[in-house]
Amino acid sequence: MTRRLRFNGTNSGVNGCPAIHEDLDSGEIIVHGPPLTTPEDVAKLRHLNEGDTPIVVPRELLVDFGPKEVTRVPDIIALDEFDQLFTQFEHRAWRLETRRRYASDELTDTYAQFSRGEPVNWEGVDAAWCAERREQAALGKRFERVRILDDPPTPGQLYLLDNARRNSAVGEKITNLWRADAERLDLPAEDFWIFDSRLVALLNFDDADNLVNVELITEPSAVVRYSMARDAAMHHAIPYEEFAAQLTAKE
Repeated sequence: MTRRLRFNGTNSGVNGCPAIHEDLDSGEIIVHGPPLTTPEDVAKLRHLNEGDTPIVVPRELLVDFGPKEVTRVPDIIALDEFDQLFTQFEHRAWRLETRRRYASDELTDTYAQFSRGEPVNWEGVDAAWCAERREQAALGKRFERVRILDDPPTPGQLYLLDNARRNSAVGEKITNLWRADAERLDLPAEDFWIFDSRLVALLNFDDADNLVNVELITEPSAVVRYSMARDAAMHHAIPYEEFAAQLTAKE
């Protein structure tokens, strides 16, 4: 069976070798780099079985990107504590939205209006949330999102594409990316926020698409990995207005 491999990182600034990957199902670590080929050196290795290939990697590669625990213990916080992160960060909050549906959206009046084909007037919706976003943006803080859409988009994704008008009005930068492009870029399949490139908030949903809790990730190598995904997504995503125009042109 094909492994589900995740790229953990590399210390190389040129050719990306050597590097570490992780099997997401088994937890096994795959390291690749230049082979050790000198016969005299190979002869000194113990427990080298037939078919094994000794490789050479820098010590810092294992320190920076190797697992620090046999079994990682998640740092889970409640949703009210998660909300505090949006006023405590200093510079930049960035989100990747990957899901096809968010149950909380479907409970709103605006979703009902949108589903009936009525134009949604976003002014005054979630006034407290909008006021907080404007206040934080006025302090020079940046809010950005990349939203992934299927082809064709789901009703929930189309709703959020329209909703981008509200988010944009309060200071957020909203861009979009087709799921096929996200998969080609090997972006994570989960939703998360990155705060100041030092803290990742991984959003955990139940089977009914409800947000249930948030996992905080501060391990530097993991934060770097999510930041790399952010940079790739931002490079390829396009402003929501342009994306919406492309979608209309396809219809």
